Parts: sequence; C-alpha cells; structure tokens
Amino acid sequence: MKLTILGGGGFRVPLVYGALLGDRGEGRVTEVVLHDLDAGRLSAVTRVLAEQAAQVADAPEVTATTDLDEALRGADFVFSAIRVGGLEGRANDERVALAEGVLGQETVGAGGIAYGLRTVPVAVDIAQRVARLAPDAWVINFTNPAGLVTEAMSRHLGDRVIGICDSPVGLGRRIARVLGGNPKEAWIDYVGLNHLGWVRGLHIAGRDELPRLLADPDLLGSFEEGKLFGVDWLQSLGAIPNEYLHYYYFNREAVRAYQQAEKTRGAFLRDQQAHFYEEMRNPDAQALAAWDRTRAEREATYMAENRETAGAGERDADDLSGGYEKVALALMRAIARDERTTLILNVRNRSTLSVLDTEAVIEVPCLVDANGAHPVSVAPLPDHATGLVCAVKAVEREVLAAAESGSRTTAVKAFALHPLVDSVNVARRLVEGYTDVHPGLSYLK
Repeated sequence: MKLTILGGGGFRVPLVYGALLGDRGEGRVTEVVLHDLDAGRLSAVTRVLAEQAAQVADAPEVTATTDLDEALRGADFVFSAIRVGGLEGRANDERVALAEGVLGQETVGAGGIAYGLRTVPVAVDIAQRVARLAPDAWVINFTNPAGLVTEAMSRHLGDRVIGICDSPVGLGRRIARVLGGNPKEAWIDYVGLNHLGWVRGLHIAGRDELPRLLADPDLLGSFEEGKLFGVDWLQSLGAIPNEYLHYYYFNREAVRAYQQAEKTRGAFLRDQQAHFYEEMRNPDAQALAAWDRTRAEREATYMAENRETAGAGERDADDLSGGYEKVALALMRAIARDERTTLILNVRNRSTLSVLDTEAVIEVPCLVDANGAHPVSVAPLPDHATGLVCAVKAVEREVLAAAESGSRTTAVKAFALHPLVDSVNVARRLVEGYTDVHPGLSYLK
C-alpha cells in the first residue's frame, strides 16, 4: 500500500514513519513517498527515517520527490501536512497580529485566518490533483487550520478527505487517566470544531465518570486542563474544553503573555528547526539523535506562555509523546483493513449538529470502517458553545469565500467577524499588514 506524505520534509514526519514501523499484518503501508518543495529538508528527513528503519525488517520503502503529480499518482493514502509560507510565515502571522493587540496563534483568531487565506488555495489545488491522479485515495489532512482546510478540500473530494488532530485525543487520554480508566476503553463525548471543542462526558464501562471529576477539586486540578483553566471555571462550564479555548476564555492574558515573550512560538520553532536542518547538512551528524533532541524541546515548550499565564507549571511527562501519528495509523488501518474503530475526527457534519449545515466540517467522534468515517449523533451544545461554534464557522466560510473569489473586502469581513478581533478598523489593518508580508496573499484584490 502506498502512502504519500505532502510536507514530507516537515519536522514531524518521523513520528508518522515510526508508527508505520510498528505496524504489521496484511494491508500495511509498504511504500512511503515524501513530497516537499524543499529538497534540502527532504534529504534531512530521509536521513532520519533511514536511521529509524535500520534495525527493522521489512520497513516501508522511502522515496522522495519535489514533483507533486509524481508523488500523488497511484497513492492509496495521502497525508497532507504542508505549511504554506513555512515557519517564517507563521512568525509573521504572529508579529502582525500582536502589533495590533490581537492574537496571532496559527489556528485561532487573526493568525489562523491569515494562515487559512494563504493555505486554502494550495489545499484546493492538491484536492483537485488527487481527484484526477489518485481518485481512489483517501486524504488524511493535518494541515492547519485543520477544520477549515478539510472543509475546503471536501468540496472536491467529498467524504474521502478526513481531518485529524491530536488535541482531543490527548485531552481524552488525560481525563481517562486521572479517573483511573483505560483511555483505549473510554467513550469520549466530545463535540465542536477543530481547536474549539468540549468534552461533555467520559464513559468508562458504560458509566459517565465526568461528573465525578468535576465534583472533586483536587482531582480536577491535577491535570493539564485543570491547571490551565482553573477548577472554578471548569466547574462553571460543566465540561472540559480543548486547550485551545484558553485563547478565548483568557484572551487578554494570552495576548499580553505573547507580547511580552522573548520570542513568539512561530519564531522559536523557526529558529529551532533551522538549527536542526543546518545540522543535517553535516554528513557525519547523527540524524535520529538530533531529531529526538529537537523534538523533546519542542514538546516541552508547547503552549508555554498559556501555562505561565495560568501558573500551570511544566507539562507532565506523559503529555510529551504527541499522538497524531497514532490517530493517522488507526484511521488508515480502519479503512484499509475494515478494522472498525472510533476516533475523534474532522468530517462533514451531515445531520450531527443541527445548528450547522450538512457540509460544515466539525470535530466529533466517528465510527470508522472500510467506507470511511461516520459521525456519531451527539446532544446539542449549550448556548455559550453554540454561539462560539456558529461564529467561528461563519468566519471560516468567509475565509473560503475570500480564497475562492480573491476578494480583499471578503477577507476583511472574515477578520472583522472573528470573536477575537475587536474592530473593523483593526481587521482592515490586519489585511494590509498580512498582504505586505505574505506573497501568498497577493491574490487578494
């Protein structure tokens, strides 16, 4: 089975390949094609993968190419993890937004809109190529903003594109662990959009244990989200929000923390990864060891400003292992082998959430089999959550409209309607600022 990884020179590709190395049995991936526009990055990642596979019998064969059509042709699965504009683009997203006093995070608020505006046209082109060159392929999208990009691609690929994210997986794992349950056996009642969702129940052996967690302040304050949001706020909500909702519930504090930080997250990752890729230019460098060292630092500093604002301290060691590669592997296995499973995924709504139309991409538990991912019916969201979901989905639709039409006016509307952008004038200045620094936004007229 052939897996094509778009963004194949990306830093997290070895996580996916490492998961494939542990997979055995019929229907497994035997061929991995890495595609990237940067041949140097491809070479570096290929070296890491070669060291990973050195002691593994029958490791999937790895090839690399800068030719997109060649990479897609004949693929069974396409894993999309591209970063349009690179980490320099992410750093610019943050800088322009923070100068206006609003959030520049890559998926939330102004930064997420800017990232979406320059990513959607590229993602649509990829979707159209997949439909032409590999019509039977399943596309697994991890490109951020994951929900928005998945929805853009679904207009050309239908249900054959599925978005994944490791945030809900990690959240469910932490809740199950603190409740003394096995995360693999827990049913997580989670619903929302990508990076905008809530756990409203966690069922172990048929019993919802979330009320027990919410009623116990010591237990509730013992894990990442309890430390991040605070016990009182979680008890007020009666649910456990995705960590990214910290940017909404504590927006003023988050913006201040990022403005005062020595470097934004994008600038930190840009410099950190530049050092790694520069190190890989030395043919004698130990590629896998260098990658492991860089990855550990990356994970340990994740959302550091938010945790500092909340006084949450360091991340727990159990939360440093990532997880999206496990979701990707489980999804591929379920489809390729009909190994039916339940995963929290980004898929078209159909009739799952009545407040959104059937084509809207949402993030909910899905039953996955050889025919794809099927969203599970969920109870309606409370009013406060419905308001946020509908507002952010409306913004996503304006981003899609701006990307399709090239309308600068529509782009301004997308920024202005976002709950975390507090002025139409700020929205206008954001569009001016982003078009000045991003060649990828030159299409906005």
